[in-house]
Amino acid sequence: MNYSTSVPIYLQVMDSIKEKIVTGKIPPGEKLPSGRDMALQYTINPNTAARVYQMLEQEQVCFTRRGLGTFVTEDQDRISRLKQEMAEKLVREFLSGIAKLDMSRAEVLEIIRNIINNENDNENDNDKEKGNEKEG
Repeated sequence: MNYSTSVPIYLQVMDSIKEKIVTGKIPPGEKLPSGRDMALQYTINPNTAARVYQMLEQEQVCFTRRGLGTFVTEDQDRISRLKQEMAEKLVREFLSGIAKLDMSRAEVLEIIRNIINNENDNENDNDKEKGNEKEG
């Protein structure tokens, strides 16, 4: 993982783990790596790994069972709220950046519509190509 110097490493690792949870790469109830294993996986200090788990527990994203390890929450509502919070953060960051360009809401919405339409067109083209491959 490449770390940004502008954001504390523990927050970047937390965001990485949260992203894996909300996208299902780490399912609810899954045992997370030990603090030492996480430190190796993310090339961070073991104390930083411990802080990551401590903060995730405070946010109720995971829980620790003494002697067994740390596990992802099984609370689907919490995971859904986490996903919503992460999406809202991304939108706020986007809006903050776009505000610097001094564009109207209409201009921004038009750009977003165009990008979405282009993405949809690309997805449809890819679906058609896959269909042609099956026929051939």
